[in-house]
Amino acid sequence: MPSPADLVQALSSLPHGSEFRFIDALTELAPGASASAVWRLKGDEEFLRGHFPHSPLMPGVLMIEALAQLGGILIQTRPGEPQLKNLRLTAVRQIKILGSITPGQSLHLSASLQAMLDTLGQVIGEIRDDSGHVILTGAVTLAGER
Repeated sequence: MPSPADLVQALSSLPHGSEFRFIDALTELAPGASASAVWRLKGDEEFLRGHFPHSPLMPGVLMIEALAQLGGILIQTRPGEPQLKNLRLTAVRQIKILGSITPGQSLHLSASLQAMLDTLGQVIGEIRDDSGHVILTGAVTLAGER
């Protein structure tokens, strides 16, 4: 298991600003293989103002983004491989949104790097709520440049 400093360094491989980062902390990391993370929906996020004003709910598309961010960490931490430039989400596959979270709850993410083909990576994962119920499953593809 990587040290806490290694987990912080892996998290810093994300290019996103704090306003669009959907991972607060890595809880587990097998570099380039699998990872787990958590993100808490605080309730003051700008996107909640319109989704939905009287009954705020985490948008499914942002849960997909959270999974993609965890996948990006997996790709960028592959042992013996240089980090890719301009790593971007390029496809979503077999995504099933089975629930959501509301302010005060957390996303509990887990993902595995399934395959790499040059600069293209396939990641499979799931997100659970605080009670352990699966609220999203599926795969994302990310592509970058050398």
